[in-house]
Order: sequence, then C-alpha cells, then structure tokens
Amino acid sequence: MEEQYTYKTITAPTTSDFRDRGSKFFGFAYPVTDVDEVKEKVKALKKEHPKAVHFCLGFRIGTDGTLFRANDDGEPSGSAGKPILGQIDSAGLTDVMVVVVRYFGGSLLGVPGLINAYKTATEQALAQAEVIEKQIEQRVTINFDYPAMNDVMQLLKQSDATIYKQDLQLFCEVIAGIPVKHSEQYIAKLEEIKGVTLKK
Repeated sequence: MEEQYTYKTITAPTTSDFRDRGSKFFGFAYPVTDVDEVKEKVKALKKEHPKAVHFCLGFRIGTDGTLFRANDDGEPSGSAGKPILGQIDSAGLTDVMVVVVRYFGGSLLGVPGLINAYKTATEQALAQAEVIEKQIEQRVTINFDYPAMNDVMQLLKQSDATIYKQDLQLFCEVIAGIPVKHSEQYIAKLEEIKGVTLKK
C-alpha cells in the first residue's frame, strides 16, 4: 500500500434538507477531530430539534480510518447510519461527521426508502461543503531550554509544522504536528539540538 501523506476533510459545517412523503430529513455535516465533539454536536441538535424522532449519524475520524461509527438511532438496522457513513467514505473524507435529523411525516418509507433518504440528505450536505486537503502529521512534544528556542522554532517553520501548544518560559514546551512526508528528517534534526528532548 502506498503511504499516504495527505487526507481530505471539510472546512466548515453545512446542512441539507430532503423530504419524502411528509418525512423531513435534515442533514448536518461537521468537521470533527474527536468523539467528544461528536457527542456535543448531537446534544446541541437534540436541543434544537426537540420534536424530531431520529438523530442518525455516521462519522470517520483520523487518518488511519480506524475510528468510525454508524448509528441508526432506532431506524431499522442498516437503513440510516450505514448509508450516511457510506457517503462520507465514497467522498474520501475523514475527520467528518454527518447527523441526519428526521421528522416523521406519517407514512412509512420502508427500508429502501429510508436508505435513499439518509443517503441523499448526507450526499447533499457534503456536496455543499468545501473540501480541503491537509497534511497527515506526526505529533511531537518538544521540551527544550530557552537558548535553543530559535533553532527549534526555525526547524518547525521549515518543516511546515502546525503548532498546537507552546509554553515558552525559561524551560519551554511545544506540541507540534510535523507533516509525515518529512517528519523523520526534521525529528532527527531537532534531536541534534543541544538541550532538546522529544516525546513522540
């Protein structure tokens, strides 16, 4: 398998509105990076839509694709969560969740009807989203003495690293994400700087 250096995700939340035989399916797509965010977003939607009957969702998080979930939330098994996740996957996205909020309209749609509704609501929400390609990063925690700061920061800048946290006192700590495609060489260079310790 070819090593992956980038992944695709969406930049901002989007919505969609699909209707079938009186039932309303509102799709909400979000960029997310952890399961806590997923829970918070579902909680917020339940507050916003107290009369809705189902909050079905699918998400995939992380660049290795192992953290994902599809939830039918009371709909027939496989009729909601799977089609939602299927659309996220066929768009080749990660760090994305879609919740489809359903208001029941009085007519039963049957499993094929439900699959189509959840799939379409998801597809439409994702079609509105701006997709960006991001670098897959290796997270490192760098501890160093203040005099080494210039060298450390310069290397991080050269490597196109994302700085997630920095605490620059007498003794400094920086948490950074270095793009995987050249993380090994930059980590080696950082380790050569006097007074630097790294946690990967």
